[in-house]
Amino acid sequence: MALRQPYEWVGRRKSMKNKIKYTDEPMGKLKIVKDFLPPPDQLVLKEENVKITISLNKESVEFFKKEAQKHRTSYQRMIRRIIDWYASQYQKSA
Repeated sequence: MALRQPYEWVGRRKSMKNKIKYTDEPMGKLKIVKDFLPPPDQLVLKEENVKITISLNKESVEFFKKEAQKHRTSYQRMIRRIIDWYASQYQKSA
């Protein structure tokens, strides 16, 4: 396998070697929009977690470990998210 240059994309994508050609044409009518993005401190999601001990089916844990490895995440995080999703679905209907 040959090493690729940095930023060289694979497949149908163009590589960063292609330069963008800018022209001095009018851009048309512009509209300024209000800044809608939250500040960085609001992007940090800090949730209050409680540590528990739980016994799970071996096959279920193996499934989550395999899926987590495919998606480069933690299997515990995946299990936690599915439990959170489940709880939120029933909290909405209650």
